[in-house]
Amino acid sequence: MERKYLNASKIFLTAGALLGWFALLAQLYLIIANNPIPVTESVTRYFSFFTVLTNILVALCFTTMLLRFNRDHRGFLARPDTLAAVTVYISVVGIVYNLILRFTWQPQGLQFVVDELLHLVMPILFIIYWSMFVPKNTLNWSATLFWLIYPFIYLVFILFRGSRSGFYPYPFVDVDRLGYHQVLLNSFYLLIVLLTLSLLLVGIGKLVQNHRKKNKYLRY
Repeated sequence: MERKYLNASKIFLTAGALLGWFALLAQLYLIIANNPIPVTESVTRYFSFFTVLTNILVALCFTTMLLRFNRDHRGFLARPDTLAAVTVYISVVGIVYNLILRFTWQPQGLQFVVDELLHLVMPILFIIYWSMFVPKNTLNWSATLFWLIYPFIYLVFILFRGSRSGFYPYPFVDVDRLGYHQVLLNSFYLLIVLLTLSLLLVGIGKLVQNHRKKNKYLRY
């Protein structure tokens, strides 16, 4: 049973790493090839998307855990709290895109494949991996506030860069069109969603921990 569990974990990690890096490299190629702007600006815009940055985190987590699969110490990217935080981030990527942004454009060909990988397949893969294979007994409520640091720094970065370049990666943070008041309000709502999902994941971890404790006591 344990061998099957480990094999399943390794399959998820391999699929996640391969699909993740393929999608990220393909998206980099597409954004350079399809934009009549300097390559440096295309690359900068590429790294301005929360989707891209978060999928890089996901791919790094999958790759790190795969390469260090049989080691006791797997590093920061394999820690349960890190994986829980990344699960929150990639969940928001999937939720926001599929509920709000999916209907704003119609990608074709390779762009369609890449879009589905980054916004649907990778979020589902990572959520399933976290649900099935990641320990949850060490998660703490206080950690949820620290998990907001990454999206907060991202928000500051894109607003600062947008004020200089005029480029905003998402329509709901477009200051030129919406103004700072509406953008900050939209950002606040997203932070609330992030915090809610974070609390939900920690709550799930606590429930799993209590359930295992009860089962352990019932054996004796």
